[in-house]
Amino acid sequence: MRRSQVVTIRGDRIESVGPDTSESAGPDSRTAGPETTVIDLSDHVVLPGLIDCHAHLIGEVDSGHGYASLVQRSGAQEALSGVRNARETVNAGFTTVRDVGTFRAFVDVALRGAIEAGDVVGPRMMCAGAYVTSSWGGGDVTGLAVDVDEVVPRELRFGVANSVDEVRAVVRRILHGGADFIKMIATGAVLTEGTVPGAPEFSEAEIRAAVEESALYGTWVAAHAHGAEGIKRAVRAGVRSIEHGSLMDDEAIELMAERGVWLVADIWFGDWIEEHGRAHGWSPEVLRKNEETTDAQRRGFEKCVKAGVKLAFGTDSGGYPHGMAARQFAYMVRHGMTSAPAIQSATVAAAELMGWQDRVGAIEPGRFADLIAVRRDPLDDVDALTDVAFVMKGGEVLKDARGGGSS
Repeated sequence: MRRSQVVTIRGDRIESVGPDTSESAGPDSRTAGPETTVIDLSDHVVLPGLIDCHAHLIGEVDSGHGYASLVQRSGAQEALSGVRNARETVNAGFTTVRDVGTFRAFVDVALRGAIEAGDVVGPRMMCAGAYVTSSWGGGDVTGLAVDVDEVVPRELRFGVANSVDEVRAVVRRILHGGADFIKMIATGAVLTEGTVPGAPEFSEAEIRAAVEESALYGTWVAAHAHGAEGIKRAVRAGVRSIEHGSLMDDEAIELMAERGVWLVADIWFGDWIEEHGRAHGWSPEVLRKNEETTDAQRRGFEKCVKAGVKLAFGTDSGGYPHGMAARQFAYMVRHGMTSAPAIQSATVAAAELMGWQDRVGAIEPGRFADLIAVRRDPLDDVDALTDVAFVMKGGEVLKDARGGGSS
Protein backbone atom coordinates (compact mmCIF):
# COMPACT_ATOMS: atom_id res chain seq x y z
CA MET A 1 0.00 0.00 0.00
CA ARG A 2 1.41 3.38 -1.03
CA ARG A 3 -0.20 6.67 -0.11
CA SER A 4 -0.30 10.00 -1.97
CA GLN A 5 1.05 8.76 -5.27
CA VAL A 6 1.02 10.34 -8.72
CA VAL A 7 0.62 7.99 -11.67
CA THR A 8 1.69 9.61 -14.93
CA ILE A 9 0.18 8.18 -18.09
CA ARG A 10 1.27 8.79 -21.64
CA GLY A 11 -0.88 7.29 -24.35
CA ASP A 12 -2.11 3.90 -23.16
CA ARG A 13 0.83 3.11 -20.85
CA ILE A 14 1.96 4.08 -17.38
CA GLU A 15 5.01 6.33 -17.65
CA SER A 16 5.90 6.79 -13.99
CA VAL A 17 4.69 6.25 -10.43
CA GLY A 18 5.96 8.32 -7.50
CA PRO A 19 5.14 10.41 -4.43
CA ASP A 20 2.88 13.44 -4.78
CA THR A 21 5.28 16.26 -3.90
CA SER A 22 2.51 18.86 -4.17
CA GLU A 23 0.22 17.09 -1.72
CA SER A 24 0.07 19.95 0.77
CA ALA A 25 -0.97 22.45 -1.89
CA GLY A 26 -3.74 20.27 -3.31
CA PRO A 27 -4.25 18.76 -6.80
CA ASP A 28 -5.10 22.04 -8.55
CA SER A 29 -1.62 23.42 -7.84
CA ARG A 30 0.22 20.70 -9.72
CA THR A 31 2.19 21.85 -12.70
CA ALA A 32 0.53 20.48 -15.80
CA GLY A 33 0.88 21.36 -19.43
CA PRO A 34 -2.05 22.58 -21.50
CA GLU A 35 -2.61 19.09 -22.91
CA THR A 36 -2.39 17.35 -19.54
CA THR A 37 -5.46 16.11 -17.68
CA VAL A 38 -5.31 15.69 -13.91
CA ILE A 39 -7.67 13.16 -12.33
CA ASP A 40 -7.87 13.46 -8.56
CA LEU A 41 -8.48 10.10 -6.89
CA SER A 42 -7.00 11.17 -3.57
CA ASP A 43 -10.08 10.12 -1.60
CA HIS A 44 -10.18 6.66 -3.19
CA VAL A 45 -8.04 3.52 -3.18
CA VAL A 46 -6.53 2.88 -6.62
CA LEU A 47 -5.66 -0.61 -7.84
CA PRO A 48 -4.62 -2.23 -11.10
CA GLY A 49 -7.54 -3.25 -13.27
CA LEU A 50 -8.81 -6.64 -12.07
CA ILE A 51 -8.40 -9.89 -14.05
CA ASP A 52 -10.86 -12.78 -14.25
CA CYS A 53 -9.00 -15.88 -15.42
CA HIS A 54 -12.13 -17.98 -15.96
CA ALA A 55 -14.65 -15.94 -17.91
CA HIS A 56 -17.17 -16.70 -20.65
CA LEU A 57 -18.22 -13.47 -22.33
CA ILE A 58 -20.12 -15.13 -25.17
CA GLY A 59 -23.77 -16.08 -24.79
CA GLU A 60 -26.60 -15.59 -22.35
CA VAL A 61 -26.53 -16.49 -18.65
CA ASP A 62 -26.72 -20.24 -18.19
CA SER A 63 -30.25 -21.61 -18.33
CA GLY A 64 -29.56 -24.42 -15.89
CA HIS A 65 -30.97 -26.99 -18.32
CA GLY A 66 -27.88 -28.11 -20.21
CA TYR A 67 -26.75 -26.80 -23.57
CA ALA A 68 -29.19 -28.31 -26.08
CA SER A 69 -30.85 -24.87 -26.37
CA LEU A 70 -27.70 -23.53 -28.05
CA VAL A 71 -29.05 -24.76 -31.37
CA GLN A 72 -31.89 -22.23 -31.00
CA ARG A 73 -29.47 -19.27 -31.06
CA SER A 74 -27.42 -17.99 -33.96
CA GLY A 75 -23.81 -16.95 -33.96
CA ALA A 76 -24.95 -13.36 -34.46
CA GLN A 77 -27.08 -13.50 -31.31
CA GLU A 78 -24.16 -14.92 -29.36
CA ALA A 79 -21.88 -12.15 -30.59
CA LEU A 80 -24.31 -9.36 -29.74
CA SER A 81 -24.91 -10.65 -26.23
CA GLY A 82 -21.14 -10.79 -25.90
CA VAL A 83 -21.00 -7.04 -26.59
CA ARG A 84 -23.28 -6.43 -23.60
CA ASN A 85 -21.34 -8.86 -21.42
CA ALA A 86 -18.03 -7.22 -22.28
CA ARG A 87 -19.32 -3.78 -21.31
CA GLU A 88 -20.74 -5.01 -17.99
CA THR A 89 -17.51 -6.83 -17.20
CA VAL A 90 -15.21 -3.86 -17.72
CA ASN A 91 -17.59 -1.50 -15.89
CA ALA A 92 -17.29 -3.80 -12.87
CA GLY A 93 -13.53 -3.17 -12.83
CA PHE A 94 -12.33 -6.26 -14.69
CA THR A 95 -10.19 -4.76 -17.43
CA THR A 96 -8.73 -8.12 -18.51
CA VAL A 97 -10.23 -11.59 -18.85
CA ARG A 98 -8.97 -14.98 -19.89
CA ASP A 99 -12.01 -16.16 -21.82
CA VAL A 100 -11.92 -19.92 -21.43
CA GLY A 101 -14.18 -20.96 -24.24
CA THR A 102 -17.42 -20.78 -26.12
CA PHE A 103 -19.53 -23.52 -27.66
CA ARG A 104 -19.91 -21.51 -30.86
CA ALA A 105 -16.34 -21.49 -32.10
CA PHE A 106 -14.37 -18.24 -32.49
CA VAL A 107 -17.15 -15.80 -31.54
CA ASP A 108 -14.87 -14.87 -28.61
CA VAL A 109 -12.04 -14.20 -31.07
CA ALA A 110 -14.34 -11.90 -33.06
CA LEU A 111 -15.35 -10.04 -29.89
CA ARG A 112 -11.69 -9.63 -28.95
CA GLY A 113 -11.02 -8.13 -32.36
CA ALA A 114 -13.91 -5.68 -32.06
CA ILE A 115 -12.69 -4.54 -28.63
CA GLU A 116 -9.13 -4.11 -29.87
CA ALA A 117 -10.38 -2.10 -32.87
CA GLY A 118 -12.29 0.23 -30.56
CA ASP A 119 -15.68 -0.74 -31.98
CA VAL A 120 -16.84 -2.32 -28.72
CA VAL A 121 -16.18 -1.39 -25.09
CA GLY A 122 -14.78 -4.28 -23.11
CA PRO A 123 -11.82 -5.85 -21.33
CA ARG A 124 -8.62 -7.14 -22.84
CA MET A 125 -9.29 -10.73 -23.84
CA MET A 126 -7.17 -13.84 -24.00
CA CYS A 127 -9.31 -16.35 -25.94
CA ALA A 128 -9.63 -20.13 -26.11
CA GLY A 129 -11.62 -20.11 -29.38
CA ALA A 130 -13.44 -23.41 -28.81
CA TYR A 131 -13.42 -26.30 -26.36
CA VAL A 132 -11.38 -29.43 -26.98
CA THR A 133 -13.81 -32.08 -25.78
CA SER A 134 -14.70 -35.72 -26.30
CA SER A 135 -17.94 -36.70 -28.00
CA TRP A 136 -20.86 -36.30 -25.53
CA GLY A 137 -18.40 -34.86 -23.05
CA GLY A 138 -18.46 -31.77 -20.85
CA GLY A 139 -17.83 -29.42 -23.78
CA ASP A 140 -20.21 -31.04 -26.26
CA VAL A 141 -23.84 -30.15 -26.95
CA THR A 142 -25.67 -32.93 -25.11
CA GLY A 143 -29.33 -33.61 -24.41
CA LEU A 144 -30.52 -33.61 -28.02
CA ALA A 145 -32.89 -36.20 -29.47
CA VAL A 146 -31.01 -39.05 -31.14
CA ASP A 147 -32.50 -38.31 -34.56
CA VAL A 148 -31.18 -34.71 -34.60
CA ASP A 149 -27.92 -35.18 -32.72
CA GLU A 150 -25.91 -35.60 -35.91
CA VAL A 151 -27.08 -32.34 -37.53
CA VAL A 152 -25.65 -29.91 -34.96
CA PRO A 153 -23.75 -27.09 -36.73
CA ARG A 154 -20.04 -27.79 -36.95
CA GLU A 155 -19.10 -24.60 -35.10
CA LEU A 156 -20.88 -25.98 -32.01
CA ARG A 157 -18.69 -29.09 -32.12
CA PHE A 158 -15.55 -27.64 -33.63
CA GLY A 159 -13.19 -29.08 -31.02
CA VAL A 160 -14.61 -32.59 -30.61
CA ALA A 161 -11.81 -35.17 -30.61
CA ASN A 162 -11.62 -38.82 -29.59
CA SER A 163 -8.02 -39.91 -30.11
CA VAL A 164 -4.47 -38.59 -29.83
CA ASP A 165 -4.36 -37.80 -33.54
CA GLU A 166 -7.75 -36.07 -33.48
CA VAL A 167 -6.67 -33.99 -30.47
CA ARG A 168 -3.56 -32.80 -32.31
CA ALA A 169 -5.64 -31.90 -35.35
CA VAL A 170 -8.27 -29.89 -33.47
CA VAL A 171 -5.63 -28.07 -31.42
CA ARG A 172 -4.00 -26.91 -34.65
CA ARG A 173 -7.36 -25.85 -36.12
CA ILE A 174 -8.29 -23.88 -33.01
CA LEU A 175 -4.96 -22.08 -32.84
CA HIS A 176 -5.09 -21.33 -36.57
CA GLY A 177 -8.54 -19.85 -35.95
CA GLY A 178 -7.10 -17.19 -33.67
CA ALA A 179 -7.15 -18.72 -30.18
CA ASP A 180 -4.45 -17.66 -27.72
CA PHE A 181 -4.40 -20.93 -25.77
CA ILE A 182 -6.24 -24.25 -25.58
CA LYS A 183 -9.08 -25.12 -23.20
CA MET A 184 -9.46 -28.88 -22.78
CA ILE A 185 -12.43 -30.50 -21.04
CA ALA A 186 -10.66 -33.26 -19.12
CA THR A 187 -13.65 -34.44 -17.06
CA GLY A 188 -17.42 -34.21 -17.06
CA ALA A 189 -19.12 -30.95 -16.10
CA VAL A 190 -21.68 -29.75 -13.58
CA LEU A 191 -23.73 -27.81 -16.13
CA THR A 192 -23.55 -30.27 -19.05
CA GLU A 193 -26.45 -32.71 -18.92
CA GLY A 194 -25.51 -36.38 -18.84
CA THR A 195 -21.86 -35.92 -17.89
CA VAL A 196 -20.25 -36.91 -14.59
CA PRO A 197 -17.92 -34.29 -13.04
CA GLY A 198 -15.71 -36.91 -11.42
CA ALA A 199 -15.26 -38.99 -14.58
CA PRO A 200 -12.18 -38.45 -16.79
CA GLU A 201 -13.03 -37.86 -20.44
CA PHE A 202 -9.51 -37.85 -21.94
CA SER A 203 -6.56 -40.14 -21.36
CA GLU A 204 -3.26 -38.75 -20.13
CA ALA A 205 -1.80 -39.40 -23.59
CA GLU A 206 -4.56 -37.35 -25.25
CA ILE A 207 -4.04 -34.44 -22.85
CA ARG A 208 -0.28 -34.64 -23.38
CA ALA A 209 -0.84 -34.48 -27.15
CA ALA A 210 -2.73 -31.19 -26.68
CA VAL A 211 0.05 -29.85 -24.44
CA GLU A 212 2.76 -30.82 -26.92
CA GLU A 213 0.91 -29.45 -29.93
CA SER A 214 0.17 -26.19 -28.12
CA ALA A 215 3.82 -25.82 -27.16
CA LEU A 216 4.77 -25.93 -30.83
CA TYR A 217 2.75 -22.72 -31.21
CA GLY A 218 4.24 -21.14 -28.10
CA THR A 219 1.19 -21.57 -25.92
CA TRP A 220 -0.36 -23.91 -23.34
CA VAL A 221 -3.43 -25.80 -22.11
CA ALA A 222 -5.97 -24.94 -19.43
CA ALA A 223 -7.77 -28.09 -18.27
CA HIS A 224 -11.36 -28.11 -17.04
CA ALA A 225 -11.10 -30.86 -14.42
CA HIS A 226 -13.41 -31.60 -11.51
CA GLY A 227 -12.48 -35.18 -10.62
CA ALA A 228 -9.24 -36.15 -8.88
CA GLU A 229 -8.15 -38.63 -11.55
CA GLY A 230 -8.78 -36.15 -14.34
CA ILE A 231 -6.82 -33.49 -12.45
CA LYS A 232 -3.86 -35.83 -11.96
CA ARG A 233 -3.84 -36.90 -15.60
CA ALA A 234 -3.86 -33.25 -16.67
CA VAL A 235 -1.09 -32.22 -14.26
CA ARG A 236 1.14 -35.14 -15.26
CA ALA A 237 0.51 -34.30 -18.92
CA GLY A 238 1.84 -30.76 -18.39
CA VAL A 239 -1.17 -28.40 -18.44
CA ARG A 240 -0.66 -24.85 -17.19
CA SER A 241 -3.82 -24.59 -15.10
CA ILE A 242 -6.58 -26.67 -13.56
CA GLU A 243 -10.02 -25.07 -13.82
CA HIS A 244 -12.55 -25.81 -11.03
CA GLY A 245 -10.70 -28.68 -9.31
CA SER A 246 -13.82 -29.49 -7.34
CA LEU A 247 -13.13 -33.10 -6.35
CA MET A 248 -9.35 -32.94 -5.93
CA ASP A 249 -7.67 -35.28 -3.46
CA ASP A 250 -4.46 -34.84 -1.47
CA GLU A 251 -2.36 -36.47 -4.18
CA ALA A 252 -3.72 -34.07 -6.79
CA ILE A 253 -2.97 -31.09 -4.54
CA GLU A 254 0.56 -32.32 -3.92
CA LEU A 255 1.11 -32.76 -7.67
CA MET A 256 -0.14 -29.24 -8.45
CA ALA A 257 2.10 -27.73 -5.79
CA GLU A 258 5.13 -29.77 -6.85
CA ARG A 259 4.82 -28.99 -10.56
CA GLY A 260 3.75 -25.37 -10.26
CA VAL A 261 0.36 -25.89 -11.93
CA TRP A 262 -2.14 -23.12 -11.28
CA LEU A 263 -5.58 -23.65 -9.77
CA VAL A 264 -8.43 -21.42 -10.93
CA ALA A 265 -11.37 -22.29 -8.70
CA ASP A 266 -14.79 -20.62 -8.98
CA ILE A 267 -15.63 -21.08 -5.29
CA TRP A 268 -18.47 -18.52 -5.22
CA PHE A 269 -20.42 -19.90 -8.19
CA GLY A 270 -21.87 -22.88 -6.32
CA ASP A 271 -23.92 -20.61 -4.07
CA TRP A 272 -25.30 -18.74 -7.10
CA ILE A 273 -26.42 -22.04 -8.66
CA GLU A 274 -28.01 -23.20 -5.41
CA GLU A 275 -29.89 -19.97 -4.71
CA HIS A 276 -30.74 -18.80 -8.22
CA GLY A 277 -31.08 -22.27 -9.72
CA ARG A 278 -33.60 -23.53 -7.18
CA ALA A 279 -35.62 -20.32 -7.41
CA HIS A 280 -35.77 -20.54 -11.22
CA GLY A 281 -36.35 -24.25 -11.71
CA TRP A 282 -32.94 -25.38 -12.93
CA SER A 283 -32.48 -29.01 -13.88
CA PRO A 284 -32.50 -31.40 -10.89
CA GLU A 285 -29.41 -33.08 -12.35
CA VAL A 286 -27.49 -29.80 -12.41
CA LEU A 287 -28.58 -28.93 -8.87
CA ARG A 288 -27.55 -32.38 -7.62
CA LYS A 289 -24.11 -32.16 -9.23
CA ASN A 290 -23.66 -28.69 -7.81
CA GLU A 291 -24.39 -30.01 -4.31
CA GLU A 292 -21.85 -32.79 -4.81
CA THR A 293 -19.06 -30.42 -5.86
CA THR A 294 -19.48 -27.06 -4.07
CA ASP A 295 -18.40 -27.88 -0.51
CA ALA A 296 -15.77 -30.34 -1.72
CA GLN A 297 -14.27 -27.64 -3.94
CA ARG A 298 -14.03 -25.21 -1.04
CA ARG A 299 -12.34 -27.78 1.22
CA GLY A 300 -9.86 -28.50 -1.55
CA PHE A 301 -9.26 -24.79 -2.07
CA GLU A 302 -8.41 -24.38 1.63
CA LYS A 303 -5.91 -27.23 1.37
CA CYS A 304 -4.37 -25.65 -1.74
CA VAL A 305 -3.87 -22.35 0.12
CA LYS A 306 -2.00 -24.21 2.88
CA ALA A 307 -0.01 -26.31 0.39
CA GLY A 308 1.22 -23.29 -1.55
CA VAL A 309 -0.51 -24.12 -4.83
CA LYS A 310 -0.45 -21.19 -7.25
CA LEU A 311 -3.90 -19.59 -7.19
CA ALA A 312 -5.43 -17.26 -9.78
CA PHE A 313 -8.83 -15.58 -9.64
CA GLY A 314 -11.55 -17.06 -11.84
CA THR A 315 -15.32 -17.08 -11.45
CA ASP A 316 -17.01 -18.88 -14.39
CA SER A 317 -18.71 -15.64 -15.40
CA GLY A 318 -21.46 -16.33 -17.89
CA GLY A 319 -22.94 -18.96 -15.63
CA TYR A 320 -24.17 -15.98 -13.61
CA PRO A 321 -24.85 -12.38 -14.77
CA HIS A 322 -21.74 -10.46 -15.79
CA GLY A 323 -20.58 -7.66 -13.52
CA MET A 324 -20.81 -9.71 -10.32
CA ALA A 325 -17.38 -11.36 -10.38
CA ALA A 326 -15.95 -9.43 -7.42
CA ARG A 327 -18.33 -11.25 -5.08
CA GLN A 328 -15.84 -14.11 -5.12
CA PHE A 329 -13.14 -12.21 -3.20
CA ALA A 330 -15.01 -12.61 0.09
CA TYR A 331 -15.27 -16.35 -0.48
CA MET A 332 -11.53 -16.63 -1.04
CA VAL A 333 -10.93 -14.84 2.26
CA ARG A 334 -13.54 -17.01 3.98
CA HIS A 335 -11.77 -20.14 2.74
CA GLY A 336 -8.21 -19.54 3.76
CA MET A 337 -6.73 -16.46 2.09
CA THR A 338 -6.18 -13.02 3.55
CA SER A 339 -7.27 -9.94 1.64
CA ALA A 340 -3.92 -9.08 0.04
CA PRO A 341 -3.26 -12.50 -1.57
CA ALA A 342 -6.90 -12.64 -2.70
CA ILE A 343 -6.48 -9.29 -4.47
CA GLN A 344 -3.12 -10.38 -5.88
CA SER A 345 -4.80 -13.49 -7.33
CA ALA A 346 -6.77 -11.11 -9.58
CA THR A 347 -3.84 -8.79 -10.38
CA VAL A 348 -0.15 -9.77 -10.31
CA ALA A 349 -0.78 -13.52 -9.97
CA ALA A 350 -3.39 -13.57 -12.74
CA ALA A 351 -1.02 -11.67 -15.02
CA GLU A 352 1.67 -14.27 -14.31
CA LEU A 353 -0.66 -17.15 -15.17
CA MET A 354 -1.51 -15.46 -18.46
CA GLY A 355 2.10 -14.59 -19.23
CA TRP A 356 1.10 -10.93 -19.43
CA GLN A 357 3.35 -9.59 -16.64
CA ASP A 358 4.62 -6.90 -19.00
CA ARG A 359 1.09 -5.68 -19.82
CA VAL A 360 -1.31 -5.84 -16.88
CA GLY A 361 -1.70 -6.72 -13.21
CA ALA A 362 0.29 -3.93 -11.54
CA ILE A 363 0.61 -0.14 -11.47
CA GLU A 364 4.13 -0.03 -12.86
CA PRO A 365 5.88 1.94 -15.63
CA GLY A 366 5.51 0.23 -18.99
CA ARG A 367 2.32 -1.62 -18.23
CA PHE A 368 -1.04 -0.62 -19.68
CA ALA A 369 -2.78 2.21 -17.84
CA ASP A 370 -5.54 -0.06 -16.55
CA LEU A 371 -6.64 1.38 -13.21
CA ILE A 372 -9.68 1.17 -10.97
CA ALA A 373 -10.68 3.10 -7.86
CA VAL A 374 -12.89 2.10 -4.94
CA ARG A 375 -14.21 4.14 -2.04
CA ARG A 376 -13.06 1.86 0.78
CA ASP A 377 -9.83 0.00 1.50
CA PRO A 378 -10.22 -3.55 0.16
CA LEU A 379 -7.43 -4.74 2.47
CA ASP A 380 -9.86 -4.08 5.32
CA ASP A 381 -12.89 -5.44 3.47
CA VAL A 382 -12.51 -7.11 0.07
CA ASP A 383 -16.21 -6.53 -0.60
CA ALA A 384 -15.15 -2.95 -1.39
CA LEU A 385 -14.25 -4.34 -4.82
CA THR A 386 -17.91 -5.06 -5.58
CA ASP A 387 -18.52 -1.30 -5.88
CA VAL A 388 -15.99 0.14 -8.33
CA ALA A 389 -16.35 3.89 -8.78
CA PHE A 390 -13.76 4.52 -11.48
CA VAL A 391 -12.41 2.46 -14.38
CA MET A 392 -9.62 3.38 -16.76
CA LYS A 393 -8.41 1.06 -19.51
CA GLY A 394 -5.40 1.97 -21.61
CA GLY A 395 -5.49 5.56 -20.38
CA GLU A 396 -9.15 6.01 -21.35
CA VAL A 397 -11.73 6.62 -18.63
CA LEU A 398 -14.58 4.16 -19.18
CA LYS A 399 -16.47 4.75 -15.96
CA ASP A 400 -16.49 7.62 -13.47
CA ALA A 401 -19.17 7.31 -10.81
CA ARG A 402 -17.39 9.38 -8.17
CA GLY A 403 -19.77 12.30 -8.45
CA GLY A 404 -16.96 14.68 -9.37
CA GLY A 405 -15.08 13.68 -12.47
CA SER A 406 -11.74 14.89 -13.79
CA SER A 407 -10.16 18.33 -13.60
